[in-house]
Amino acid sequence: MDLRAVVICAGVLVVSAVRADELPDLGPRPVFPAVDMAAVELGQLLFYDPVLSGNRNIACSTCHHPKFGTGDGVALGLGEGGIGLGPDRTPDPLNIPEQRIPRNAPGLWNLGAPEFTVMFHDGRLEDDPAFPNGIRTPLGEDMLSGFDDALAAQAMFPVLSADEMAGHYSENDVAQAVRLGQLSTPGGAWDLIAARVEAIPEYRTRFDTVLAEGEAITFADIANVLADFIRFEWRADMSAFDAYMLQQGELLPDAQSGMKLFYGKAGCSQCHSGWLQTDHDFHALAVPQLGPGKAARFEAHNRDEGRLRVTGAAEDAYAFRTPSLRNVSLTAPYGHSGAFATLEAMVEHHLSPEASLERFDIASVVLPPLEGKDDWGVHRAAAEREAVLRAVDLTPQPLSPAEVDDIVAFLRALTDEDAAKGRLGVPESVPSGLPVDR
Repeated sequence: MDLRAVVICAGVLVVSAVRADELPDLGPRPVFPAVDMAAVELGQLLFYDPVLSGNRNIACSTCHHPKFGTGDGVALGLGEGGIGLGPDRTPDPLNIPEQRIPRNAPGLWNLGAPEFTVMFHDGRLEDDPAFPNGIRTPLGEDMLSGFDDALAAQAMFPVLSADEMAGHYSENDVAQAVRLGQLSTPGGAWDLIAARVEAIPEYRTRFDTVLAEGEAITFADIANVLADFIRFEWRADMSAFDAYMLQQGELLPDAQSGMKLFYGKAGCSQCHSGWLQTDHDFHALAVPQLGPGKAARFEAHNRDEGRLRVTGAAEDAYAFRTPSLRNVSLTAPYGHSGAFATLEAMVEHHLSPEASLERFDIASVVLPPLEGKDDWGVHRAAAEREAVLRAVDLTPQPLSPAEVDDIVAFLRALTDEDAAKGRLGVPESVPSGLPVDR
């Protein structure tokens, strides 16, 4: 059966035949839940307000800014102890960061789709009815009730990280509570932050609209409106690819060729499946390990074993969650460590992880300076390299440079340009009166 794709280019109606049987079967399109705009607008203010951080100097937007595709534009960011935004962020000479953030700041696109039930690179937080309050989190039995879902819960864990938002030991009351292990307990870090928010008149008034008037503001309430904002602001499901799949538009020839490779010879869709191009599973790709790794303070290694640290299962070593590819052209750098600065480099790594690891050049990595705090030696040791490569569960497919270019063209066609512009955007000011990252 021949269907007709219609698009207007430069005022001229263009019609091209598209065979329905040539389109991949992606299943039902995601259906996003309706949102309460009062909650969304409140979440927007809190997302950009540094009041949620221990030292009142870092907002959620510091590491997830629309200017950098809801990331921070660098491989491994600087949280507490940093000054500035994105690649221009530098260490505060009066309060040097203890270390870089161990993993790349992931984009926030489409996290409000119901299919996103697993959060973070290693999936350590997910919706699971077998756990207290239906969410499995690093807090285990200490997890509080009241969070709407995993998206709400994950939005509030960065405030418990000394390196991300809480601050260094004894710098503030939140940091001290975190260091003492007082997180979700009465009077702990979450309660301290909730009290700050409730003490600001405009937030109190806005929460009166979202909650019952005068109802105490809990940390879960803050998390829920943040999730509402993310769900609304960064929904990205109307790209050139969507228009093509819905018979409402055309793809450029190189993107069409890339799409055929993606869903055919190259095998990309084996992991990047569905409308949002993710199987929500975990795979080991031997992405170069940078920075401090994911280790406890007392451990000397710099490796990041990914999903293994969550499940303890040997088969999960060095595996990380398959990212969605929506708006991926905006979210560089790539990989759990942000090792690859370009889409081309990330695609080429898939062709031969071993060769890519061998020729990897640290000079290509986008990083703000942090003198004396970096150790890139994890893959220089033969045993480390062998362990990482042994875990790879990818079957590389040989592709020509031209085919790589076509796949990248297809990936760029996954960008929702309207979503990228933002819906509410960055507020001019926030109720706390603190500076807004612009």
